[in-house]
Amino acid sequence: MAPLHPPSVSLLDKYQGHDVQPLYSTTVTVTGGDAGHGRASGVARSDDGNLELDLRMPQALGGPGGGTNPEQLFAAGYAACFHGALVLLAARAGIAVEHTSVSVTVEFGRDPMDGLFVLTAHVRVQMPGVERTTAEELVRNTERFCPYTKMTRKGIVNIVALASKGTRTV
Repeated sequence: MAPLHPPSVSLLDKYQGHDVQPLYSTTVTVTGGDAGHGRASGVARSDDGNLELDLRMPQALGGPGGGTNPEQLFAAGYAACFHGALVLLAARAGIAVEHTSVSVTVEFGRDPMDGLFVLTAHVRVQMPGVERTTAEELVRNTERFCPYTKMTRKGIVNIVALASKGTRTV
């Protein structure tokens, strides 16, 4: 196996264009599992086979636990992306950020606006050994750069469509 390396800081180069320029795409499909319900007993599989895991409703929501859930997956993606963006920006600035950690807490709750559901995310960054004002500037710059943070603040292009294959017309 080849040694792992961080991505090039060239990812920080600005793109000039009118449309989103895709760099990577993945698809994860969830099926219902034993209960026929993706959140309660589903299986999530990525199109390349690198992700396959059981989904379970957490005990706090009345489920059995024993598997991961959408909130954990979102928190993991957000934390990984923010950490990666922070390290890239620090590398470009010549700042050593060893032992940096990013924790994201995602809460699933009731939305007071419509009475349904809402997610909140809380990001906590620890940068031991980095002077506080330098760390604050890096975190602020990462907030502007990280796609997950941009998505949670500005929204995301989101297209929901019913696939025609396998769908019965009534």
